[in-house]
Order: sequence, then C-alpha cells, then structure tokens
Amino acid sequence: MYEKEIESKMRELSEDLRREILDYMEFLLKKHKSKKAEAKKFKFDWVGGLSELRGKFTSVELQHKALEWR
Repeated sequence: MYEKEIESKMRELSEDLRREILDYMEFLLKKHKSKKAEAKKFKFDWVGGLSELRGKFTSVELQHKALEWR
C-alpha cells in the first residue's frame, strides 16, 4: 500500500537515518508482538481475591455487591 512511497522517501535519507528508521521499525514490531502475546495469555491473579468473604456471602450476594461497587 505505502511501499513505493516508503521506498522513495528512504532513498532521500542518509545511511545513518536509514539505520534509525530500521531500528524504529524493529522496535515497533517487537512492541506489537509483545502486546499480541500478552493479549492471548489469561491472567488468574484474581483467584482467591474474595476468599475471606466465602463464609459471609453466597455467590449471588457477592454478584449483587459487585454491582453496588461499580
């Protein structure tokens, strides 16, 4: 889509600037890949977070409480 425009502008740059562009592109690719990997992993850090309330409330009561807290 933008390949020709990118190639044209890259030809205008000095060798040092081309290296910077490549470094930045690599940074963006790594950043994008790491976000994708994080999005695929489920986090279960919430497990057991309300265990101290187990004897005080039923699951339905906790659902109602959660709605109140919002």
